[in-house]
Amino acid sequence: MNLTFSRDEVQDLLIAWLALGVAFTLLLERELRSALLGQVGGLTLSAVAQTLVVSLLTVGVGFLLHELAHKVVAVRFGQVAAFKADYRMLGFAIVGALVGFLFAAPGAVVHRGRISKRENGLIALAGPVTNILLAVVFVVPFAVALLGYTGGIVWEIARRGLQINLLLAGFNMLPFGPLDGRKVRAWSNVVFFAVAIPSVLLGVGALVLL
Repeated sequence: MNLTFSRDEVQDLLIAWLALGVAFTLLLERELRSALLGQVGGLTLSAVAQTLVVSLLTVGVGFLLHELAHKVVAVRFGQVAAFKADYRMLGFAIVGALVGFLFAAPGAVVHRGRISKRENGLIALAGPVTNILLAVVFVVPFAVALLGYTGGIVWEIARRGLQINLLLAGFNMLPFGPLDGRKVRAWSNVVFFAVAIPSVLLGVGALVLL
């Protein structure tokens, strides 16, 4: 398997990663939003910096590895595949976060070549499955922190990492529009329901409980 990245693709990935980190930081830091909108607030730069680091290591990494998983599997099936950032949607994500709303569709891996429904379904499935595996990785530090330490940057990374990756998996397994779930279901209802039902339930649980 020959996995390569063009200069433009690396640039798109980095810009999408940074833009998502900034957007999520704006969403979480109300004082930063207030300051940027010209309102008085108790802005603390150290808190903003910590939130940005947490966002880049959770939302950013979850998104990056989700998209890279699509590319790896697509290339494995002989596709020409590359990530393309959607700069309009990235701008919309940042502007929306300024007013307390975040909807992120930062771009996608575009692939071309002859392909079967099964292969297309597996390419789509790779993204949500990667997020589920990342959530499992974050469970261990989250559980340790929950038992004896619920503060600081380690706690925030563990909590947000678990939450965001479960949300990404659940959301992307919905069978609508360009989401991964639609492509998986077009290939196999059995695989779709086996992955989508627990993913969506865990995603809802993460949104409510974490």
